[in-house]
Amino acid sequence: MKIVLVTGATSGFGWATASKFLAQGDKVIITGRRQKKLEEFIEKHNSLKNNILPLCFDVRDKLATEKALASMPEEWKNINVLVNNAGLSRGLNEIQNGNFTDWEEMIDTNIKGLLYVSKIVVNFMIERKIEGHIVNVGSTAGHEVYPKGNVYCATKHAVDALTKGMRLDLLQHNIKVSTIDPGMAETEFSIVRFHGDTEKAKKVYEGFEPLHAEDIADCILFIVNAPKHVNVAQILLMPAAQANTVTVKKNL
Repeated sequence: MKIVLVTGATSGFGWATASKFLAQGDKVIITGRRQKKLEEFIEKHNSLKNNILPLCFDVRDKLATEKALASMPEEWKNINVLVNNAGLSRGLNEIQNGNFTDWEEMIDTNIKGLLYVSKIVVNFMIERKIEGHIVNVGSTAGHEVYPKGNVYCATKHAVDALTKGMRLDLLQHNIKVSTIDPGMAETEFSIVRFHGDTEKAKKVYEGFEPLHAEDIADCILFIVNAPKHVNVAQILLMPAAQANTVTVKKNL
């Protein structure tokens, strides 16, 4: 039985990933900004509620992050796996028309939030001599920039660089570091990007079958369940209809 911490577990990739770790018998720390959604997760998995520890905080808030993780019972701090899933995109604008608030939210969540959580959990692992595993959720946008994706793509390029840097730094501590980089997946992602405009979000995925949250969760479990001597360093995952960040075959 492993102890797994999943950030952004209140929807999408995070919810699906936490559910699958629970199903295979692990204990899961679920984090997110929405208390009601954390409660819904526990209700949905009521028979396994003793294996769930909910923590409600925003990864952008350094002090709140430190307080929440410090508040955990000592036995829950023996974290084997960290899934840095919390992330988002806001807006889709050319750089000259970008919104500063959107930029800051993406940078604070996708980069700084990942760092705040990782530093604390990594030190838990090092202090306890745990041969842990960190899985960062990146994106195809971390490999190739697309029009009007400027700042979001920059944050995911940063996640790719941080993953490589973490892998170098943590090698001496026997901590694996991996990344899963999904392409177009239908979750709350586009709804968040378009500030709640569900119709606009729906049009993104018309005419083809995008990835589902469970597809990403399955890959994360594959990464973590690999033999001890194996590190699946990176998975680049796209729907069959997608060739790169901008080329998609749609049957409209």
